[in-house]
Amino acid sequence: MNQNVHTTLIDIDHVNHLFPGGVRAVDDANLKIRAGEFVSVVGPSGCGKTTLLNLIAGLITLHDGRISVAGSAPQAGRHDVAYMLARDCLFPWRTALENVMLGGEFRGTPLAERRERALMLLERVGLRDFVNHYPKALSHGMRQRVALARTFSLKSPVLLMDEPFGALDAQTKLQLEDVLLDLYSAEKRTVMFITHDLSEAVTLSDRVIVMSPRPGRILADIPIPLPRPRSVKALQKDPEFHRLYAEVWGWLEQALEQKA
Repeated sequence: MNQNVHTTLIDIDHVNHLFPGGVRAVDDANLKIRAGEFVSVVGPSGCGKTTLLNLIAGLITLHDGRISVAGSAPQAGRHDVAYMLARDCLFPWRTALENVMLGGEFRGTPLAERRERALMLLERVGLRDFVNHYPKALSHGMRQRVALARTFSLKSPVLLMDEPFGALDAQTKLQLEDVLLDLYSAEKRTVMFITHDLSEAVTLSDRVIVMSPRPGRILADIPIPLPRPRSVKALQKDPEFHRLYAEVWGWLEQALEQKA
């Protein structure tokens, strides 16, 4: 988290990926993400967004091209990378606090330290009064807040987030976007964020990457120069936000026309 902002933390160089049966998911992907950047990736369903994320995480084997994360090849389980899924994946037998502490437990963080950090993050995501509640007593949105706190409880400089708000209702999604903006502003992690929601991508990001239909190619790399700190409500009244949204939509529309 103290790395120079000009440092390339994630480097994707001429990456291709084929699944068994010859299905090409990613086609000659090239992307550099600097330390502290928030980069979102959008594109049609099945265009290889999650495949690219899983390659960076080391969850699937890279066959062609090169990926570097903080100067080394991807590897599952490395401590400088945290991954947040679309589903909250909370353990039902653990309280909200115990779920947030789980990552630190796996990584050997001292109990007092991981408890203190978990309590701080649960307060930040608005769940101070629910630390001892089990997942069955929490709404879907509250469970995803716990998952967000659990992700940030890991002191990993790289966060990979695969549609973490995709299954939420519109109001809850907007609330959690504000929570994520606050957490990002406070800690300045390097984030690669997969989403189908163009408004969400523009709201959160420093850059938005648009991918083509499968096999996924990078069609556009769009800077989002909106000043930070940001709030979802304020951006809705900002003409520049709507201009950027239209630009991203224009590229995605072009991608969808290619698919048709």
